Amino acid sequence: SANSHIFDSINKLNYTKIVCMHHEQSLTMAMQTYYRVTKKIAVVLVTAGGASANAITGVISAWADSMPGIIISGQENLKYVKKFKKNNTRMWGIQGFDSAKMVEGITKYSKRLTKAENILYELDYCIHQTLDTRPGPVWLDIPIDIQGTVIKKKLKRYKPKNKKEKINSNIQNKVKNLILNAKRPVFWLGNGIKLSNSEKLIPKLLKNLQLPFFLSWAAIDLIDSNHKLNFGRPGVYGNRASNIILQNSDLIISIGTRLSIPMMGYVEKEFARDSKIIYVDIDKTEYSKFDNKNKFLFYKDNAKNFINFLNNEFDIKQKNKKIINKDWLNYCKKTLRIFPHLEHPTHNDTKGYINSYKFMDKLSNNLKKNSCIVTDMGTALLSGHQKINLKKNQMIMTSTGLGEMGYGLPGAIGASFGLNKGDVICLNCDGGIMMNLQELQTIDEYNLPIKTFIFNNDGYLMIKHTQKNLFKGNYVAVNKNTNISCPNLRKLASAFNMKYFLIKNWTDYKNKIKKILDSKKPIICEVLMDPEQYFHPKLGTTINKRGKIISPPLEDLSPLLSRKDLKKNMIISIHDKSKEI
Repeated sequence: SANSHIFDSINKLNYTKIVCMHHEQSLTMAMQTYYRVTKKIAVVLVTAGGASANAITGVISAWADSMPGIIISGQENLKYVKKFKKNNTRMWGIQGFDSAKMVEGITKYSKRLTKAENILYELDYCIHQTLDTRPGPVWLDIPIDIQGTVIKKKLKRYKPKNKKEKINSNIQNKVKNLILNAKRPVFWLGNGIKLSNSEKLIPKLLKNLQLPFFLSWAAIDLIDSNHKLNFGRPGVYGNRASNIILQNSDLIISIGTRLSIPMMGYVEKEFARDSKIIYVDIDKTEYSKFDNKNKFLFYKDNAKNFINFLNNEFDIKQKNKKIINKDWLNYCKKTLRIFPHLEHPTHNDTKGYINSYKFMDKLSNNLKKNSCIVTDMGTALLSGHQKINLKKNQMIMTSTGLGEMGYGLPGAIGASFGLNKGDVICLNCDGGIMMNLQELQTIDEYNLPIKTFIFNNDGYLMIKHTQKNLFKGNYVAVNKNTNISCPNLRKLASAFNMKYFLIKNWTDYKNKIKKILDSKKPIICEVLMDPEQYFHPKLGTTINKRGKIISPPLEDLSPLLSRKDLKKNMIISIHDKSKEI
């Protein structure tokens, strides 16, 4: 009811498309994937009270992943807001609370509109703020009586001022010198490249500076997975070859990635121990989190400006063209041959179940040329982002910052609407899909051709592994035996008017995958996998004799290699330099 005037006005004007979903957190998740696909801002409408509270999960997710979007919340009548706020009362009117203040720390801008004549100015400002510098969500709270005000006078608009920071030429000279003097340089490319709309500059960059490169999980669809200089996706759940190459580098040029713990590992001093880092980010607060500032050269700018700078300085026609160290490039190729991304026997099927990594590998070969994939967390996230191979014009997206379960279905819906009700593959799990199960009805209502693959691993597989690793396998709240159960997916599909497929072996896969991917209707496909399958390779943790949880450096992924095997394939002996173990 606290949004009633807004909905009535939209209905009367009849030019704004409203997509109705069943839970407010789904809206703020779908808002993100709509932008990822279209580069256009979506607006979320929520009412007061619990609705505003429900939306917050997706707002945090958008904040973490630098995703723009505008949230407009309804609010109680302004007279109640003023009265109850003045008296510091917990609740306002019937169900109101201070939603604008609640989201202050997770938005770029949050405001309550108290004067109706300021509406256009505030909307203009929200549109500017959500995209300016580092994007992120904004929140505008509008009391019900303000919504219903008729304004006859001319309204004031917001006009942004042009501001441009000049980069210190001394910093630019340092960047050039570091690149020219590096023997083992690598690029690490991230989502900031997409956010700055500079994807088209990357081929020229790689042609000019023919360096090995890695992609962050938020940017693995930036460049063809089979590009000759693409050496994978390092990190805590990274590719083994990628981590070894990264740890042996002497210069990392990080563009548009915030180098989070999942990327660097748990112990900062163990990260790329012989390497300098050129850290390019629009947000200085991200740089402030690093302990060893001497290791980093901070370049405060957006990715587009920095890439243009490199392309100008290292143009292939210029004299100061960087000549790639062939020994280093050959080492990278050799490492990838020895440690391919699909590992054996780590990724072999077990007990007759389908291994999720092999599933992703095979699915990559069946994807259509413009496939759009949205993943939930757990198996869908880890197997998908570790192993899937993408070609030009294929997309994959998920929540990498907050990593909230339940992102998959609403994310797929937002992407499908961004593609004009187009095909989307949703990679999900039996646990994760339960968080926003209600949105299957949204898919049915709009007849969206979303193919939802659900990995059935009997509950929460990642938590099982944590409890195995740290608590000797004493399971609590992770599977049917410990009171976590999921519904019969065949019956679930029927309830939501969707076709159901079951893949329990590779014969099933071969016989059914084309039918599934070619369908123009919503589909649920259940994939049976080992309820105890490990997610490998990964950076493990263990408890030492003093009871402290410790972790090795990035090159020591589980299952561990012997010291002899590791040294055999090193240019420098990084393993012996580890201080933590």
